[in-house]
Amino acid sequence: TARVDASGRLWLGGCLAGDLAREFGTPLYVYDAETLLARIREARSALEGYPGPHRLAYAGKAFLCLGLAQILRREGLDLDVTSAGEMAVARAAGFPPQRVHLHGNSKSAAELSEALGWGIGTIVVDNLHELELLGRLTAGQPARQRVWLRVAPGIDVHTHPHRKTGLLDSKFGFTLETGAAADALRQALAMAGLQVVGLHAHIGSQVFQPEPFARATALLLDLAASVGFAPQELSPGGGWGAATSPEEADLPLAAFGEAIARAAVERCARHRLPLPTLVIELGRAIVGPAGVALYRVRSRKDIPGVRTYLSLDGGMGDNIRPALYGARYTALAADRAAAPPEEIVTLAGRFCESGDIIARDVPLPRLQAEDLIAVPRAGAYCLAMSSNYNLVPRPAVVIVRDGKAVLLQRRETAADLLARDLPLPPNWGP
Repeated sequence: TARVDASGRLWLGGCLAGDLAREFGTPLYVYDAETLLARIREARSALEGYPGPHRLAYAGKAFLCLGLAQILRREGLDLDVTSAGEMAVARAAGFPPQRVHLHGNSKSAAELSEALGWGIGTIVVDNLHELELLGRLTAGQPARQRVWLRVAPGIDVHTHPHRKTGLLDSKFGFTLETGAAADALRQALAMAGLQVVGLHAHIGSQVFQPEPFARATALLLDLAASVGFAPQELSPGGGWGAATSPEEADLPLAAFGEAIARAAVERCARHRLPLPTLVIELGRAIVGPAGVALYRVRSRKDIPGVRTYLSLDGGMGDNIRPALYGARYTALAADRAAAPPEEIVTLAGRFCESGDIIARDVPLPRLQAEDLIAVPRAGAYCLAMSSNYNLVPRPAVVIVRDGKAVLLQRRETAADLLARDLPLPPNWGP
């Protein structure tokens, strides 16, 4: 619902961006409800051509808060969580535990026990230690715990090395190539407290080609057939690309779904397996395009013949993606969006790192301190990886729809930053 009016002002969800900045302050993350719901509908329809059952899960690691979890619950999605904290949000939102999957390569006994006590739907077992620990925790329980096994299929994808998660050399999952995945599957199937219902893989994030996901689907079914296992559920994960800059281009989500469905049908026919329920797990593809970050320009620095920096009131504390793996964003002047570009600038963050850059070489009209900058498609893995570096409070979050803005997360305060700190006792130290 983003639009630019005749005066060149940016509107989001029927709300003027400048008004949102004045009411809630900056940096501010704005989620457009209509975009979010449209992406959910598109993702849900991606597997419509699959002749078997299918479900859509949201990957909470992309961004999760109480209000968003409530929306996801109402829309009927499953939810992926990776920690006790994300489980706590799901519980507070009234999420049915049967629709929640617990992921993670380093789950503690306390987290597993909490998940079991809550009645979580599926635990995605990542390694042999976890498998044995879960076996001990479920021994003697009246009901078996549903589990998937996460497999590292050895698929290299075209993305940043930090986002490759399905390689042979990966911290995630049971390795297919070495035989560890087949051994773990046999072991899990023999464990009295576990009900192995499916297999899972995640090969990487920001992947814009459907074929690797089809290959992962085929390899999971090959693995199942090799040990005589007919999975009830199969999840080739997520990681479908969602563009953040002009250099990237979105594919229709159906292109990924169709490739996965074809692979599942073909491999099941080859191995004479019944069609499993396909579960796709999308975070960025759903929430990324729905978010816009608003910043104020604090200052400018002109280095003739070299570069012009516009320093913003946010940066790597709320969006570390450019510094972490070279993610590229674009930007516009929220109050002069229709103005022609007058200069090429670099948008620098406020944090004490030279690598704290939000966007490089952005064409913009000439801007000064207090001008408002909008960074689109900033809805995923920005706030989710935010920090209090330099003890800067994290931004507020609003969701907009039909001209109304609702606060989802208030801005942190200095009191929040001090809440965990305790003073030294009077008699401590020299």
